[in-house]
Amino acid sequence: MPDTLAIRIQERLQAIRESRLERSLRPPSGIDFSSNDYLGLSNHPRVVQAMLEAIEREGVGSTGSRLLRGERQAFAEIETRFAAFKGAERALYFSSGYLANLAVLTTFVEGGDVILSDSRNHASLIDAGRLSSAKRIVFPHKDAGALAQLLSRPPSSGHTFVVTESLFSMDGDVPPLAEYADLCRQHGATLIVDEAHAVGIYGTRGSGLLEEYGIDHGHCLSINTAGKALGISGAFVAGPAWAIDYLIQRARPFIFTTAAPPAVAAAIGASLDVIAAEPDRRSQLMDRVKRLRAMMAASSLPVPGSFSQIVPLVVGENERALDAAAALQAQGFDVRAIRPPSVAPGTARLRISVNVTLTDDAIDSFVRALVAVVGVSVVGGISPGSLSWSTASS
Repeated sequence: MPDTLAIRIQERLQAIRESRLERSLRPPSGIDFSSNDYLGLSNHPRVVQAMLEAIEREGVGSTGSRLLRGERQAFAEIETRFAAFKGAERALYFSSGYLANLAVLTTFVEGGDVILSDSRNHASLIDAGRLSSAKRIVFPHKDAGALAQLLSRPPSSGHTFVVTESLFSMDGDVPPLAEYADLCRQHGATLIVDEAHAVGIYGTRGSGLLEEYGIDHGHCLSINTAGKALGISGAFVAGPAWAIDYLIQRARPFIFTTAAPPAVAAAIGASLDVIAAEPDRRSQLMDRVKRLRAMMAASSLPVPGSFSQIVPLVVGENERALDAAAALQAQGFDVRAIRPPSVAPGTARLRISVNVTLTDDAIDSFVRALVAVVGVSVVGGISPGSLSWSTASS
């Protein structure tokens, strides 16, 4: 009897390969132009030492969910500290940003509610919306006018949630967050903001773009990963006390997940210490960003009109993105090709990610290699904002 499942999967895999969409696992090699370790904290001696000492005290595993034997004082302490860092009443730690997004959108959203979702939101937000009981409506990327029109037509019953990233992970751009917050206040909607790529970098304290734009956590919820600029892992949901209380009672990704190793909390605490004690890290990162963007512009490479540490270079076809990444990797630069479904069809790209450890020489050499590999023919071609992309509605 033929194994029909194996045959079906082999056909799917063949289609993936023929479309140049096959993924592979490859460890880091060369100069880092691809990771999310923006502040270089994953190997900071203070952070490493804090984790080692906590492992000696607490062991390497939590032994259960936090509602069983997995709770530790370290989690409560880091949640209190992170809430203060964000300017929120409370915070709750999850083992990953994906779980945190699932928890928020499947716990607070009920039948009869409406989710208004940016068309380029992260897959975890899309999946969370699909798992909720709400009606989902996708609005055009960063389009406050379209959002205002949608908010003017509230659901006959239920509540409205506006869901967006604060810094979009593939395009490196920022929505009009202050305008979104004002619209939500006017229409009684709740703003949910994924700060994954902003927390640790922006704002006076480095707590994120909500701080940068003066948005009060009393009227919104934020999801803040600790595995990017903070250099560790997991994520915090921050917001009003009632929201955190409810997540503890009802959020399945929290209740039914084994708690993270307690030493992770100590490492995050040390990371927050470094961010507070070494604010120059953030200004140095922005200097690195400015240099890369200026060098690209001077070399006639297209530079998106943003200020962030994420710089997409859209080349269009999957094969071209793969070939360009491979050529750069062969020269010692670790940059990766990003293809559908992470981005829209026809907008395969190199996602160039800047971190504070990059030297002037490394940036200059990388841009020279980039010009040699992709040329300047991408100028005037496809840009990240030139195609409609609406995966969140599927």
